[in-house]
Amino acid sequence: MSGQDPVAIFRIEARDLLEQVELDLLTLAERQDDRETIDAVFRSLHTLKGSGAMFGFDALAAFTHHCETAFDRVRKGEVAASPALISAVLAARDHMRALAEGEPTEPGVEEALLDDLRRAVDGAGVAPVSTPPSAKTWRVRFSLPPETFVNGGRPLPLLDELRDLGPCEVTAVTDGVPAVEDLNPTDCRLAWDVVVTTEQPRSAIEDVFIFVIDDMTLDITEVVDEPAAEAVAEVAPDAKVSTIEPPKAANSDAPPAEGRPRVAEMLRVPAERLDELMDRVGELVIAQSRLKQVAASSSDQNLMTVSEQIEQLASELREIMMVVRMVPVGQLFGRFRRLIHDLAIETGKTINFATDGETTELDKTIIERLADPLVHLIRNAADHGLETPEQRKASGKPETGHILLAARQSGAEVVITITDDGRGVDRARVRAKAEENGLIQPGQVLTDNELLQLIFAPGFSTAAAVTNLSGRGVGMDVVKKTIEGLRGAIEITSTPGQGSVVSLRIPLTLAIIDGLLVRVGASRYVIPLSSVEECVELPVEQDLRSAGRSLVTLRDQLVPFIRLRQMFNTGQEPDPHQKIVVVSTGQERVGLVVDQILGDHQTVIKPLSPFHAAVGAFSGATILGDGGVALILDIGCLVAAGQRPDAQLRAAG
Repeated sequence: MSGQDPVAIFRIEARDLLEQVELDLLTLAERQDDRETIDAVFRSLHTLKGSGAMFGFDALAAFTHHCETAFDRVRKGEVAASPALISAVLAARDHMRALAEGEPTEPGVEEALLDDLRRAVDGAGVAPVSTPPSAKTWRVRFSLPPETFVNGGRPLPLLDELRDLGPCEVTAVTDGVPAVEDLNPTDCRLAWDVVVTTEQPRSAIEDVFIFVIDDMTLDITEVVDEPAAEAVAEVAPDAKVSTIEPPKAANSDAPPAEGRPRVAEMLRVPAERLDELMDRVGELVIAQSRLKQVAASSSDQNLMTVSEQIEQLASELREIMMVVRMVPVGQLFGRFRRLIHDLAIETGKTINFATDGETTELDKTIIERLADPLVHLIRNAADHGLETPEQRKASGKPETGHILLAARQSGAEVVITITDDGRGVDRARVRAKAEENGLIQPGQVLTDNELLQLIFAPGFSTAAAVTNLSGRGVGMDVVKKTIEGLRGAIEITSTPGQGSVVSLRIPLTLAIIDGLLVRVGASRYVIPLSSVEECVELPVEQDLRSAGRSLVTLRDQLVPFIRLRQMFNTGQEPDPHQKIVVVSTGQERVGLVVDQILGDHQTVIKPLSPFHAAVGAFSGATILGDGGVALILDIGCLVAAGQRPDAQLRAAG
């Protein structure tokens, strides 16, 4: 903890504890007699209370004590883990978070929460849980770093927490205390040897030290076949076996003490530092591209060799940086269990929520920006999609509705789907509402996909009444803008009476991508390589035959194509040997006609200015090795533009 703000460290750890409390409570709501989960909730609350008191968060410690007491009674089988109790502690957990973050709270909120907690405990009844494990005796030897007192740490609350676990004897070890003339009163030179007998597992003892474990010395060993009194006798003041040695030098080859938690394998780094490092890696890639171009125009073999080595190192550094920024989507998915719990209570529906593919990884920046869109889509699935238990029963469905949130990697994209088994989209209502709002003309021919995409129009809603959850037509258009802002795409498929699937296709990262550099007229553009399927030549005679038709046959399949020269209005004649770059997104394919394919290019994505952001064909820009700028094509927009005429023809006839 040296050199860092202890309060900031406490708040980080408190967030983790409170997130774990929420997840365990939601698990307990499904398995109310799960002894292991009950113990986990109690340990987390106990740790939060003790650590809050140690760091001066007295209000948090006092409030958490009430929830801890309630779960202590659950743990002992005196009170059942009823839905009312779980809901009360979930609400209390939100208040704990506000207290830990130092946020202002409204007067009377705390008293109301405690009243709800008392009523839940009084009305829970008795529900004995499984027989607790037999008590074990543990010897805990620990010493704190010398700067503990300076950093605001206090050893006495740690000893109090150990006493709370069960009967224990504490012996102070003074071997490390220097002579009086050498003693610095602000240094912590004592060590402690504690023998504790408890029914709690070893992890409960480790949790006592969760906030100070990084810099301390800790040894936990089980006392086997030895009465606690005899174990205590061994740690008499004159017994050398109780001495806790100071931490060894950094270059020591000695293995860590048996039983000591290995905590040095994880390192917390502020997200801002990762962003800054990513920017520097991006600038390095641009400089490497410039060096590669200079080396290609030089006859110096040594320069070319160095350029190739730097290119390889820059590529490896980029890949490592990508891995560092990747986090599992499970961190995001876990938040929605609480949302589903609250929605089920609010809507009166029985909802089973499941997740799949939690280990799929995405860039941390994308994870942060996906939270709000997914919240809205899940709320829509629960409110609009799923029927009430009575309606489901009348339709021959199980009373419990199902929502599945899944993720999978597809090339350089991650596909996230929200699936429900509800009523599906009423296309007649969508069309009627769209005509009423003036979004389409009466009787206008639309494909099924175009009709469903109307749901994302601003102000569009088919809800019959405005509720706390929906009906105002605000949200789905923001969802689409957010996803498109991530260079992604959103699609809906729906079967009446069976449910709907909303699919989000998101790039793995927004920082650096592999691209295909092409030339159209005198300008250069980058096509994301993950979207490229193949490149073929467009013969002049076929180009002339397809004039006005914009379709090419590839392996017995018609693929529409777009002449980028015409779309971008270059004003120049096409090259004699044009190429078609076939790109895809989802199940849709389209060909992009370019004048020349220049090769692959490591693309550092730069955002467009607000003035150019509204141009739909581009998702960003990049700096080339010669200092020029190439625009990055928005494949989703181009594929939609290429498919639209062909789809409308199919719909019409």
